[in-house]
Amino acid sequence: MSLLELDNIVVEFPTRRGPLEAVKGLSLDLNEGEILGLVGESGAGKSITGAAITGLIEPPGLIRSGEVRLRGERIDNLPPEKMRRIRGKEIGAIFQDPLTSLNPVYTVGDQLIDTMRVHLGLDQKAARKRAIEWLAEVGIPAPETRLDQHPHQFSGGMRQRVVIALALCAEPKLIIADEPTTALDVSVQAQILALLKRLCRENGTAVVLVTHDMGVIAETADRVAVMYAGRLVEIGDVKQVIEDPLHPYTRGLMASIPQIGNRDRRLTQIEGAMPGLRNPAPGCAFAPRCPRAMDHCHSIRPVPQNAGTGQVACHLYGETQ
Repeated sequence: MSLLELDNIVVEFPTRRGPLEAVKGLSLDLNEGEILGLVGESGAGKSITGAAITGLIEPPGLIRSGEVRLRGERIDNLPPEKMRRIRGKEIGAIFQDPLTSLNPVYTVGDQLIDTMRVHLGLDQKAARKRAIEWLAEVGIPAPETRLDQHPHQFSGGMRQRVVIALALCAEPKLIIADEPTTALDVSVQAQILALLKRLCRENGTAVVLVTHDMGVIAETADRVAVMYAGRLVEIGDVKQVIEDPLHPYTRGLMASIPQIGNRDRRLTQIEGAMPGLRNPAPGCAFAPRCPRAMDHCHSIRPVPQNAGTGQVACHLYGETQ
């Protein structure tokens, strides 16, 4: 049984001019101990997918149809209070800006201790001891002293380490990491990714890593899912998707990455822009930008087909619906 399953979920935001579908029929699964990269340009639906998993979609947004299952149990229809308990104990979250994840009024120790007391049932003394251990685990120097400091007394990289400790301290089996290293410099980014991989490997925690950076995916993920305009266009083992991408959009993403030592090669850009969410075209959303588009690409939406180690939704492969 998969740890996490998304079954044909549709995330909708009602507006005065009609509903907007930010995620359109997304299905994927995640096993224990696996890191799944979720990539795509801004507006592809990556962060909304993460919010759907954690139950953090801002009203009036909602999961209009489909199911989110954790260990086989449906969680998208739970009452807010029950979902809040699951979100701390079973699902942890790491967000792009640690200042939005940490309460500036309380010390980092208070926040770690309260989380473990609520979700693990530890007493104050045991929770404090474990909080010091977690700060040391994520590489915070002098954790006994730093435990009693406030978030503003930490650098950006150290705050992100605290956020990782906060996400992992309740020992969840699933972490949703939404652009966890975007705001960090390259050296700190590498340290954070190595730390996340090691902690997840040692604790058997699975991760959904939301990012637009294919370099981060190549370094960290086991599998990668590529989203475009709210739909999944390709999913497979990270090695295959990076070295031999199938979907024209994935190929465009890979071709746009600079290559060290190849100064003569011009960077490739994907012409045009992602379509709006309102009144989507009946065919493939990428067709207007696709260099290999055929006539029926503009009128018939491709369905995912098995290919290589995963699936691809493109008329260049298999049958259409």
